[in-house]
Amino acid sequence: MLQGTSSNAGKSVLTAALCRILLQDGFSVAPFKAQNMALNSFVTPDGREIGRAQAVQAAACRLEPDARMNPVLLKPNSDTGSQVIVMGHPVGNMRVKEYTAYKAQAFSTVCTAYDSLAAEHDILVLEGAGSPAEINLKAHDIVNMRMAQYARAKVLLVADIDRGGVFASLVGTMELLDGWERDLVAGFVLNRFRGDASLLDPALAYTTRRTGKPFLGVVPEITALGLPEEDSVSFREGLGGRTLRRDALRIEAGTAGIAGVVDIALVDLPHIANFTDVDALAGEPDVSLRVVRHPGELGQPDCVILPGSKNTLGDLAWLRTSGLADALLACADARTGSSDKLGGPEIVGICGGLQMLGQRVEDPHSVESDRAAGLVCSSGAGLGLLAVHTVMGADKVLARVTATHTEFGLPLRGYEIHHGQTRVTDSSETRACVVADDGPPIGYTNDRGVWGTYLHGLFDADAFRRAFIDRLRVRRGLPPVGRVVAPYGLEPALDRLADAVRAALDMEAVYRLLGIAPR
Repeated sequence: MLQGTSSNAGKSVLTAALCRILLQDGFSVAPFKAQNMALNSFVTPDGREIGRAQAVQAAACRLEPDARMNPVLLKPNSDTGSQVIVMGHPVGNMRVKEYTAYKAQAFSTVCTAYDSLAAEHDILVLEGAGSPAEINLKAHDIVNMRMAQYARAKVLLVADIDRGGVFASLVGTMELLDGWERDLVAGFVLNRFRGDASLLDPALAYTTRRTGKPFLGVVPEITALGLPEEDSVSFREGLGGRTLRRDALRIEAGTAGIAGVVDIALVDLPHIANFTDVDALAGEPDVSLRVVRHPGELGQPDCVILPGSKNTLGDLAWLRTSGLADALLACADARTGSSDKLGGPEIVGICGGLQMLGQRVEDPHSVESDRAAGLVCSSGAGLGLLAVHTVMGADKVLARVTATHTEFGLPLRGYEIHHGQTRVTDSSETRACVVADDGPPIGYTNDRGVWGTYLHGLFDADAFRRAFIDRLRVRRGLPPVGRVVAPYGLEPALDRLADAVRAALDMEAVYRLLGIAPR
Protein backbone atom coordinates (compact mmCIF):
# COMPACT_ATOMS: atom_id res chain seq x y z
CA MET A 1 0.00 0.00 0.00
CA LEU A 2 1.16 3.49 -0.88
CA GLN A 3 0.33 6.22 1.59
CA GLY A 4 1.63 9.78 1.62
CA THR A 5 2.82 12.47 3.96
CA SER A 6 0.40 14.84 2.20
CA SER A 7 -2.07 15.13 -0.60
CA ASN A 8 -0.51 15.33 -4.08
CA ALA A 9 2.61 13.46 -2.97
CA GLY A 10 2.38 11.32 -6.10
CA LYS A 11 0.65 8.26 -4.63
CA SER A 12 -1.69 7.77 -7.58
CA VAL A 13 1.08 7.85 -10.18
CA LEU A 14 3.34 5.55 -8.17
CA THR A 15 0.43 3.16 -7.66
CA ALA A 16 -0.07 3.06 -11.42
CA ALA A 17 3.67 2.50 -11.88
CA LEU A 18 3.73 -0.45 -9.47
CA CYS A 19 0.63 -1.89 -11.12
CA ARG A 20 2.33 -1.83 -14.53
CA ILE A 21 5.65 -3.17 -13.17
CA LEU A 22 3.93 -6.12 -11.47
CA LEU A 23 1.91 -6.77 -14.62
CA GLN A 24 5.10 -6.73 -16.70
CA ASP A 25 6.58 -9.22 -14.25
CA GLY A 26 3.79 -11.67 -14.93
CA PHE A 27 1.33 -11.13 -12.08
CA SER A 28 -2.42 -10.58 -12.14
CA VAL A 29 -2.68 -7.21 -10.38
CA ALA A 30 -5.43 -4.68 -9.65
CA PRO A 31 -5.58 -1.26 -7.95
CA PHE A 32 -7.69 -0.41 -4.92
CA LYS A 33 -8.52 2.88 -3.19
CA ALA A 34 -11.13 2.59 -0.47
CA GLN A 35 -12.21 6.21 -0.59
CA ASN A 36 -11.29 8.88 -3.08
CA MET A 37 -12.21 12.57 -3.00
CA ALA A 38 -11.98 13.86 -6.55
CA LEU A 39 -13.93 15.71 -9.19
CA ASN A 40 -12.26 13.74 -11.97
CA SER A 41 -14.29 10.61 -12.48
CA PHE A 42 -14.79 7.87 -15.02
CA VAL A 43 -17.60 5.49 -16.02
CA THR A 44 -17.07 1.73 -15.89
CA PRO A 45 -18.43 -0.56 -18.63
CA ASP A 46 -21.42 -1.43 -16.44
CA GLY A 47 -22.33 2.25 -15.90
CA ARG A 48 -20.77 2.96 -12.49
CA GLU A 49 -18.72 5.97 -11.47
CA ILE A 50 -15.21 5.78 -9.98
CA GLY A 51 -12.26 8.10 -9.60
CA ARG A 52 -10.34 8.79 -12.80
CA ALA A 53 -7.07 7.85 -11.07
CA GLN A 54 -8.35 4.32 -10.46
CA ALA A 55 -9.39 4.07 -14.11
CA VAL A 56 -5.81 4.97 -15.11
CA GLN A 57 -4.45 2.43 -12.62
CA ALA A 58 -6.79 -0.17 -14.08
CA ALA A 59 -5.36 0.63 -17.51
CA ALA A 60 -1.88 0.08 -16.04
CA CYS A 61 -3.08 -3.43 -15.14
CA ARG A 62 -4.73 -3.79 -18.57
CA LEU A 63 -8.07 -4.21 -16.85
CA GLU A 64 -11.42 -2.57 -17.42
CA PRO A 65 -12.21 -0.14 -14.59
CA ASP A 66 -14.36 -1.71 -11.88
CA ALA A 67 -16.37 -0.05 -9.09
CA ARG A 68 -14.70 -2.40 -6.59
CA MET A 69 -11.41 -0.59 -7.27
CA ASN A 70 -12.85 2.59 -5.73
CA PRO A 71 -15.92 1.66 -3.68
CA VAL A 72 -16.39 5.15 -2.17
CA LEU A 73 -16.03 8.34 -4.22
CA LEU A 74 -16.65 11.79 -2.75
CA LYS A 75 -17.35 14.62 -5.18
CA PRO A 76 -17.28 17.99 -3.37
CA ASN A 77 -20.07 20.33 -4.41
CA SER A 78 -19.49 22.95 -1.70
CA ASP A 79 -16.89 23.81 0.92
CA THR A 80 -18.66 21.63 3.47
CA GLY A 81 -20.42 18.91 1.52
CA SER A 82 -20.03 16.25 -1.16
CA GLN A 83 -22.02 13.92 -3.29
CA VAL A 84 -21.30 10.45 -1.89
CA ILE A 85 -20.98 7.67 -4.46
CA VAL A 86 -20.86 4.08 -3.20
CA MET A 87 -20.03 1.19 -5.53
CA GLY A 88 -20.48 3.52 -8.45
CA HIS A 89 -23.89 4.99 -7.63
CA PRO A 90 -24.77 8.18 -5.73
CA VAL A 91 -26.37 7.66 -2.32
CA GLY A 92 -26.93 11.36 -1.63
CA ASN A 93 -25.34 14.67 -0.73
CA MET A 94 -23.79 14.70 2.73
CA ARG A 95 -22.17 17.35 4.83
CA VAL A 96 -19.11 16.44 6.89
CA LYS A 97 -20.89 15.28 10.06
CA GLU A 98 -23.41 13.25 8.08
CA TYR A 99 -20.68 11.47 6.19
CA THR A 100 -18.67 10.81 9.36
CA ALA A 101 -21.71 9.08 10.82
CA TYR A 102 -22.10 7.08 7.59
CA LYS A 103 -18.49 5.88 7.48
CA ALA A 104 -19.04 2.68 9.48
CA GLN A 105 -21.56 1.54 6.88
CA ALA A 106 -19.25 2.66 4.09
CA PHE A 107 -16.33 0.68 5.52
CA SER A 108 -18.37 -2.51 5.51
CA THR A 109 -18.95 -1.99 1.77
CA VAL A 110 -15.26 -1.19 1.29
CA CYS A 111 -14.18 -4.46 2.92
CA THR A 112 -16.63 -6.49 0.84
CA ALA A 113 -15.34 -4.86 -2.35
CA TYR A 114 -11.73 -5.47 -1.33
CA ASP A 115 -12.30 -9.14 -0.54
CA SER A 116 -14.11 -9.71 -3.83
CA LEU A 117 -11.38 -8.02 -5.90
CA ALA A 118 -8.54 -9.67 -3.98
CA ALA A 119 -10.01 -13.10 -4.65
CA GLU A 120 -9.55 -12.55 -8.39
CA HIS A 121 -5.92 -11.34 -8.48
CA ASP A 122 -2.44 -12.27 -7.28
CA ILE A 123 -1.67 -8.81 -5.92
CA LEU A 124 -3.63 -5.66 -5.09
CA VAL A 125 -1.81 -2.34 -4.96
CA LEU A 126 -3.64 -0.10 -2.50
CA GLU A 127 -3.55 3.68 -2.38
CA GLY A 128 -4.24 5.80 0.66
CA ALA A 129 -5.63 9.33 0.75
CA GLY A 130 -4.06 12.52 2.05
CA SER A 131 -1.94 11.60 5.06
CA PRO A 132 -2.39 8.90 7.72
CA ALA A 133 -1.22 11.44 10.32
CA GLU A 134 -4.32 13.64 10.13
CA ILE A 135 -5.10 13.16 13.82
CA ASN A 136 -8.56 14.75 13.49
CA LEU A 137 -9.56 12.04 11.00
CA LYS A 138 -7.87 8.94 12.41
CA ALA A 139 -10.75 7.91 14.68
CA HIS A 140 -12.99 7.27 11.67
CA ASP A 141 -10.36 6.43 9.05
CA ILE A 142 -11.44 3.99 6.33
CA VAL A 143 -8.78 4.62 3.68
CA ASN A 144 -5.32 4.74 5.28
CA MET A 145 -4.01 2.64 8.19
CA ARG A 146 -7.34 1.00 8.99
CA MET A 147 -7.51 -0.23 5.41
CA ALA A 148 -3.89 -1.37 5.52
CA GLN A 149 -4.64 -3.26 8.72
CA TYR A 150 -7.67 -4.96 7.17
CA ALA A 151 -5.74 -5.93 4.03
CA ARG A 152 -2.60 -6.88 6.01
CA ALA A 153 -0.72 -4.63 3.58
CA LYS A 154 2.85 -3.41 3.85
CA VAL A 155 2.82 0.39 3.69
CA LEU A 156 5.31 2.48 1.74
CA LEU A 157 5.16 6.10 2.87
CA VAL A 158 5.61 8.52 -0.05
CA ALA A 159 6.89 12.07 0.36
CA ASP A 160 7.19 14.78 -2.30
CA ILE A 161 10.68 16.28 -2.02
CA ASP A 162 9.72 19.10 -4.38
CA ARG A 163 7.59 20.64 -1.62
CA GLY A 164 10.50 21.10 0.79
CA GLY A 165 10.68 19.94 4.39
CA VAL A 166 10.45 16.35 3.23
CA PHE A 167 12.46 14.75 6.04
CA ALA A 168 10.55 16.66 8.70
CA SER A 169 7.31 15.45 7.10
CA LEU A 170 8.47 11.83 7.19
CA VAL A 171 9.69 11.98 10.79
CA GLY A 172 6.67 14.00 11.88
CA THR A 173 4.26 11.58 10.24
CA MET A 174 5.89 8.65 12.04
CA GLU A 175 5.73 10.53 15.35
CA LEU A 176 1.99 11.10 14.98
CA LEU A 177 1.19 7.47 14.17
CA ASP A 178 0.20 5.03 16.87
CA GLY A 179 2.50 2.10 17.53
CA TRP A 180 0.43 -0.40 15.52
CA GLU A 181 0.34 2.05 12.61
CA ARG A 182 4.12 2.55 12.67
CA ASP A 183 4.51 -1.24 12.58
CA LEU A 184 2.65 -1.32 9.26
CA VAL A 185 5.10 1.11 7.62
CA ALA A 186 7.74 -0.92 5.76
CA GLY A 187 9.73 1.96 4.32
CA PHE A 188 9.87 5.35 2.63
CA VAL A 189 9.88 6.54 -0.97
CA LEU A 190 11.00 10.03 -1.96
CA ASN A 191 9.22 11.33 -5.04
CA ARG A 192 9.91 14.02 -7.68
CA PHE A 193 13.63 14.48 -7.00
CA ARG A 194 15.73 16.61 -9.35
CA GLY A 195 19.51 16.21 -9.36
CA ASP A 196 22.11 13.81 -7.99
CA ALA A 197 20.37 11.43 -5.58
CA SER A 198 23.67 10.58 -3.84
CA LEU A 199 23.60 14.05 -2.26
CA LEU A 200 20.68 12.84 -0.16
CA ASP A 201 22.61 9.97 1.46
CA PRO A 202 23.33 11.69 4.81
CA ALA A 203 19.68 12.77 5.20
CA LEU A 204 18.41 9.31 4.25
CA ALA A 205 20.71 7.66 6.78
CA TYR A 206 19.67 10.06 9.53
CA THR A 207 15.95 9.59 8.87
CA THR A 208 16.36 5.82 8.91
CA ARG A 209 18.22 5.95 12.23
CA ARG A 210 15.53 8.24 13.69
CA THR A 211 12.56 6.16 12.53
CA GLY A 212 13.96 2.68 12.04
CA LYS A 213 12.51 2.59 8.51
CA PRO A 214 14.57 2.20 5.30
CA PHE A 215 14.26 4.11 2.04
CA LEU A 216 13.20 1.92 -0.86
CA GLY A 217 13.84 4.48 -3.55
CA VAL A 218 14.26 8.05 -4.75
CA VAL A 219 12.01 8.55 -7.76
CA PRO A 220 13.06 11.36 -10.12
CA GLU A 221 10.80 14.09 -11.43
CA ILE A 222 9.22 12.61 -14.55
CA THR A 223 8.32 15.44 -16.92
CA ALA A 224 5.74 15.38 -19.70
CA LEU A 225 4.46 12.02 -18.55
CA GLY A 226 1.15 12.27 -20.41
CA LEU A 227 -1.10 10.75 -17.73
CA PRO A 228 -4.30 12.41 -16.48
CA GLU A 229 -3.96 14.36 -13.23
CA GLU A 230 -6.05 13.12 -10.33
CA ASP A 231 -7.16 16.42 -8.84
CA SER A 232 -7.25 20.16 -9.34
CA VAL A 233 -4.15 20.72 -7.20
CA SER A 234 -1.96 18.96 -9.76
CA PHE A 235 -3.91 20.47 -12.63
CA ARG A 236 -3.51 24.03 -11.38
CA GLU A 237 0.18 23.57 -10.61
CA GLY A 238 0.72 22.04 -14.04
CA LEU A 239 -1.04 24.58 -16.25
CA GLY A 240 -1.36 27.60 -13.99
CA GLY A 241 0.99 30.48 -14.49
CA ARG A 242 1.34 30.12 -18.23
CA THR A 243 0.76 33.54 -19.76
CA LEU A 244 1.52 33.70 -23.47
CA ARG A 245 1.16 36.71 -25.72
CA ARG A 246 -0.42 36.25 -29.11
CA ASP A 247 2.74 37.48 -30.85
CA ALA A 248 4.77 34.86 -28.93
CA LEU A 249 2.74 31.88 -30.10
CA ARG A 250 5.21 30.15 -32.38
CA ILE A 251 6.56 26.65 -32.71
CA GLU A 252 9.80 25.59 -34.34
CA ALA A 253 9.51 23.13 -37.19
CA GLY A 254 10.27 19.78 -35.61
CA THR A 255 9.47 16.15 -36.21
CA ALA A 256 5.83 17.07 -36.76
CA GLY A 257 6.81 19.66 -39.36
CA ILE A 258 4.21 22.15 -38.14
CA ALA A 259 4.55 25.92 -37.87
CA GLY A 260 2.18 28.17 -35.95
CA VAL A 261 0.18 27.62 -32.79
CA VAL A 262 -3.46 28.07 -31.85
CA ASP A 263 -4.26 29.52 -28.43
CA ILE A 264 -6.85 27.66 -26.32
CA ALA A 265 -7.99 29.11 -22.99
CA LEU A 266 -9.48 26.82 -20.35
CA VAL A 267 -11.63 28.54 -17.72
CA ASP A 268 -10.63 27.39 -14.22
CA LEU A 269 -13.98 27.07 -12.47
CA PRO A 270 -14.06 26.87 -8.66
CA HIS A 271 -15.78 23.46 -8.85
CA ILE A 272 -14.02 22.30 -12.02
CA ALA A 273 -14.61 18.63 -12.83
CA ASN A 274 -13.13 16.25 -15.39
CA PHE A 275 -10.58 18.79 -16.60
CA THR A 276 -8.70 15.79 -18.04
CA ASP A 277 -10.98 16.24 -21.06
CA VAL A 278 -8.33 18.63 -22.41
CA ASP A 279 -5.28 16.41 -21.79
CA ALA A 280 -5.09 15.27 -25.39
CA LEU A 281 -5.14 18.88 -26.60
CA ALA A 282 -2.22 19.72 -24.31
CA GLY A 283 -0.12 17.10 -26.08
CA GLU A 284 -0.51 18.64 -29.54
CA PRO A 285 2.57 20.47 -30.89
CA ASP A 286 0.52 23.30 -32.41
CA VAL A 287 -1.68 24.00 -29.37
CA SER A 288 -0.98 26.38 -26.50
CA LEU A 289 -3.34 25.39 -23.69
CA ARG A 290 -3.54 27.83 -20.81
CA VAL A 291 -5.70 28.37 -17.75
CA VAL A 292 -7.60 31.61 -17.16
CA ARG A 293 -9.11 32.71 -13.86
CA HIS A 294 -9.66 36.44 -14.47
CA PRO A 295 -10.95 38.49 -17.41
CA GLY A 296 -7.54 40.13 -17.79
CA GLU A 297 -5.98 36.75 -18.52
CA LEU A 298 -8.36 35.90 -21.34
CA GLY A 299 -6.71 37.92 -24.11
CA GLN A 300 -7.73 36.97 -27.65
CA PRO A 301 -7.67 33.17 -27.77
CA ASP A 302 -8.73 31.08 -30.73
CA CYS A 303 -10.95 28.99 -28.48
CA VAL A 304 -12.34 29.18 -24.95
CA ILE A 305 -13.35 25.96 -23.18
CA LEU A 306 -15.80 25.92 -20.29
CA PRO A 307 -15.14 22.56 -18.59
CA GLY A 308 -17.30 20.37 -16.39
CA SER A 309 -18.48 21.49 -12.97
CA LYS A 310 -19.79 19.77 -9.84
CA ASN A 311 -21.79 22.91 -8.99
CA THR A 312 -23.04 24.47 -12.20
CA LEU A 313 -25.16 27.18 -10.56
CA GLY A 314 -22.40 28.10 -8.13
CA ASP A 315 -19.86 28.36 -10.94
CA LEU A 316 -22.29 30.38 -13.05
CA ALA A 317 -22.52 32.87 -10.18
CA TRP A 318 -18.71 32.93 -9.97
CA LEU A 319 -18.41 33.63 -13.70
CA ARG A 320 -20.56 36.71 -13.20
CA THR A 321 -18.87 38.03 -10.07
CA SER A 322 -15.40 37.45 -11.54
CA GLY A 323 -16.26 39.34 -14.73
CA LEU A 324 -15.55 36.33 -16.93
CA ALA A 325 -19.21 36.02 -17.94
CA ASP A 326 -19.13 39.51 -19.49
CA ALA A 327 -15.79 38.70 -21.12
CA LEU A 328 -17.22 35.54 -22.70
CA LEU A 329 -20.26 37.42 -23.95
CA ALA A 330 -17.96 40.02 -25.47
CA CYS A 331 -16.04 37.21 -27.20
CA ALA A 332 -19.25 35.87 -28.70
CA ASP A 333 -20.28 39.36 -29.84
CA ALA A 334 -16.86 39.89 -31.44
CA ARG A 335 -17.23 36.70 -33.44
CA THR A 336 -20.80 37.48 -34.52
CA GLY A 337 -20.11 41.04 -35.51
CA SER A 338 -16.66 40.58 -37.00
CA SER A 339 -16.07 41.10 -40.67
CA ASP A 340 -12.38 40.16 -40.53
CA LYS A 341 -10.93 36.68 -40.87
CA LEU A 342 -10.43 36.01 -37.17
CA GLY A 343 -13.12 37.67 -35.11
CA GLY A 344 -13.89 36.21 -31.71
CA PRO A 345 -12.99 32.74 -30.44
CA GLU A 346 -14.86 29.49 -30.74
CA ILE A 347 -16.58 28.83 -27.38
CA VAL A 348 -16.93 25.23 -26.22
CA GLY A 349 -18.72 23.83 -23.17
CA ILE A 350 -18.33 20.31 -21.84
CA CYS A 351 -21.01 18.86 -19.54
CA GLY A 352 -21.46 21.59 -16.88
CA GLY A 353 -19.92 24.00 -19.37
CA LEU A 354 -22.64 23.11 -21.88
CA GLN A 355 -25.29 23.79 -19.24
CA MET A 356 -23.79 27.22 -18.45
CA LEU A 357 -23.82 28.19 -22.11
CA GLY A 358 -27.60 27.76 -22.21
CA GLN A 359 -30.44 30.06 -21.30
CA ARG A 360 -31.33 28.64 -17.90
CA VAL A 361 -30.28 25.98 -15.38
CA GLU A 362 -32.63 24.62 -12.73
CA ASP A 363 -31.85 22.31 -9.79
CA PRO A 364 -35.24 21.56 -8.21
CA HIS A 365 -33.95 18.51 -6.30
CA SER A 366 -30.78 20.24 -5.01
CA VAL A 367 -28.59 17.53 -6.49
CA GLU A 368 -25.73 20.00 -6.89
CA SER A 369 -26.70 23.13 -5.02
CA ASP A 370 -26.77 23.37 -1.22
CA ARG A 371 -29.79 25.47 -0.37
CA ALA A 372 -29.72 24.42 3.28
CA ALA A 373 -26.34 26.10 3.64
CA GLY A 374 -27.54 29.15 1.75
CA LEU A 375 -24.68 28.70 -0.72
CA VAL A 376 -26.54 29.02 -4.00
CA CYS A 377 -30.05 29.32 -5.37
CA SER A 378 -31.81 26.40 -7.06
CA SER A 379 -32.13 28.05 -10.47
CA GLY A 380 -30.48 30.73 -12.49
CA ALA A 381 -30.00 32.26 -15.90
CA GLY A 382 -27.25 30.83 -18.06
CA LEU A 383 -24.97 32.79 -20.37
CA GLY A 384 -27.58 32.65 -23.14
CA LEU A 385 -25.11 31.63 -25.85
CA LEU A 386 -26.99 28.46 -26.79
CA ALA A 387 -30.77 28.08 -27.05
CA VAL A 388 -30.96 25.22 -24.54
CA HIS A 389 -32.52 24.80 -21.10
CA THR A 390 -31.22 22.37 -18.43
CA VAL A 391 -33.05 20.83 -15.48
CA MET A 392 -31.09 18.74 -12.98
CA GLY A 393 -32.78 15.37 -12.55
CA ALA A 394 -32.76 13.25 -9.41
CA ASP A 395 -31.25 10.33 -11.35
CA LYS A 396 -27.67 10.52 -12.60
CA VAL A 397 -26.79 9.61 -16.18
CA LEU A 398 -23.74 7.30 -16.19
CA ALA A 399 -22.92 5.76 -19.55
CA ARG A 400 -20.11 4.82 -21.90
CA VAL A 401 -21.01 6.27 -25.28
CA THR A 402 -20.03 6.05 -28.92
CA ALA A 403 -21.22 8.97 -31.00
CA THR A 404 -20.69 10.98 -34.17
CA HIS A 405 -19.72 14.61 -34.59
CA THR A 406 -22.17 15.52 -37.32
CA GLU A 407 -20.30 18.54 -38.73
CA PHE A 408 -17.07 16.58 -39.26
CA GLY A 409 -18.74 13.21 -39.76
CA LEU A 410 -16.19 11.66 -37.39
CA PRO A 411 -16.66 9.02 -34.69
CA LEU A 412 -16.29 9.83 -31.00
CA ARG A 413 -16.02 7.68 -27.91
CA GLY A 414 -16.33 8.75 -24.29
CA TYR A 415 -18.67 8.78 -21.33
CA GLU A 416 -21.51 10.77 -19.77
CA ILE A 417 -21.66 11.76 -16.09
CA HIS A 418 -24.41 14.27 -15.34
CA HIS A 419 -27.72 14.92 -13.65
CA GLY A 420 -28.78 17.54 -16.18
CA GLN A 421 -31.45 16.96 -18.79
CA THR A 422 -30.98 19.50 -21.59
CA ARG A 423 -33.47 20.40 -24.31
CA VAL A 424 -33.32 22.80 -27.24
CA THR A 425 -35.62 25.79 -26.87
CA ASP A 426 -35.20 27.23 -30.38
CA SER A 427 -34.41 24.73 -33.13
CA SER A 428 -34.07 27.52 -35.69
CA GLU A 429 -31.01 28.79 -33.79
CA THR A 430 -29.51 25.70 -32.14
CA ARG A 431 -29.01 22.24 -33.67
CA ALA A 432 -27.46 18.94 -32.69
CA CYS A 433 -23.74 18.48 -33.37
CA VAL A 434 -22.91 15.36 -31.33
CA VAL A 435 -25.31 12.44 -31.68
CA ALA A 436 -25.02 9.16 -29.78
CA ASP A 437 -25.04 6.04 -31.91
CA ASP A 438 -28.32 4.99 -30.31
CA GLY A 439 -29.96 8.23 -31.42
CA PRO A 440 -30.26 11.05 -28.87
CA PRO A 441 -28.29 14.27 -29.31
CA ILE A 442 -25.69 14.90 -26.60
CA GLY A 443 -24.18 18.05 -28.10
CA TYR A 444 -25.51 21.28 -29.61
CA THR A 445 -24.17 24.14 -31.71
CA ASN A 446 -25.18 27.32 -33.51
CA ASP A 447 -23.80 29.62 -36.21
CA ARG A 448 -22.02 31.86 -33.68
CA GLY A 449 -19.14 29.46 -33.09
CA VAL A 450 -20.62 28.24 -29.80
CA TRP A 451 -21.10 24.55 -29.07
CA GLY A 452 -21.23 22.15 -26.17
CA THR A 453 -21.60 18.49 -25.38
CA TYR A 454 -22.15 16.05 -22.52
CA LEU A 455 -19.50 13.70 -23.94
CA HIS A 456 -16.40 13.55 -21.73
CA GLY A 457 -13.27 12.38 -23.51
CA LEU A 458 -14.29 13.54 -26.98
CA PHE A 459 -10.88 15.14 -27.62
CA ASP A 460 -9.22 11.76 -27.05
CA ALA A 461 -10.36 10.82 -30.57
CA ASP A 462 -7.31 11.56 -32.75
CA ALA A 463 -9.10 12.32 -36.03
CA PHE A 464 -11.72 14.55 -34.39
CA ARG A 465 -9.13 16.42 -32.32
CA ARG A 466 -7.05 17.17 -35.42
CA ALA A 467 -10.11 18.33 -37.38
CA PHE A 468 -11.07 20.63 -34.50
CA ILE A 469 -7.55 22.10 -34.24
CA ASP A 470 -7.34 22.50 -38.01
CA ARG A 471 -10.60 24.46 -37.98
CA LEU A 472 -9.02 26.81 -35.44
CA ARG A 473 -5.86 27.02 -37.55
CA VAL A 474 -7.76 27.97 -40.70
CA ARG A 475 -9.70 30.68 -38.90
CA ARG A 476 -6.41 32.00 -37.56
CA GLY A 477 -4.98 32.12 -41.11
CA LEU A 478 -2.77 29.04 -40.75
CA PRO A 479 -2.81 26.08 -43.13
CA PRO A 480 -4.56 22.93 -41.89
CA VAL A 481 -2.26 20.05 -41.01
CA GLY A 482 -4.65 17.40 -42.27
CA ARG A 483 -3.12 14.44 -40.45
CA VAL A 484 -2.81 13.07 -36.92
CA VAL A 485 0.57 14.12 -35.52
CA ALA A 486 0.23 13.33 -31.80
CA PRO A 487 -1.72 10.09 -31.25
CA TYR A 488 -3.20 10.06 -27.77
CA GLY A 489 -3.05 6.98 -25.58
CA LEU A 490 -2.04 5.86 -22.11
CA GLU A 491 -0.05 2.74 -23.00
CA PRO A 492 3.24 4.43 -24.01
CA ALA A 493 3.02 6.77 -21.00
CA LEU A 494 2.41 3.89 -18.59
CA ASP A 495 5.39 1.97 -19.96
CA ARG A 496 7.64 5.04 -19.65
CA LEU A 497 6.43 5.54 -16.09
CA ALA A 498 7.08 1.91 -15.19
CA ASP A 499 10.59 2.05 -16.64
CA ALA A 500 11.46 5.18 -14.66
CA VAL A 501 10.05 3.89 -11.36
CA ARG A 502 11.55 0.42 -11.77
CA ALA A 503 14.99 2.02 -12.19
CA ALA A 504 14.52 4.11 -9.02
CA LEU A 505 12.74 1.66 -6.72
CA ASP A 506 14.25 -1.35 -4.97
CA MET A 507 11.91 -3.90 -6.51
CA GLU A 508 13.73 -6.77 -4.85
CA ALA A 509 12.77 -5.22 -1.51
CA VAL A 510 9.18 -4.81 -2.70
CA TYR A 511 8.99 -8.49 -3.59
CA ARG A 512 10.46 -9.44 -0.23
CA LEU A 513 7.74 -7.39 1.46
CA LEU A 514 5.14 -9.24 -0.60
CA GLY A 515 6.70 -12.54 0.33
CA ILE A 516 6.92 -13.70 -3.27
CA ALA A 517 9.64 -14.08 -5.85
CA PRO A 518 9.59 -12.17 -9.14
CA ARG A 519 8.64 -14.39 -12.08
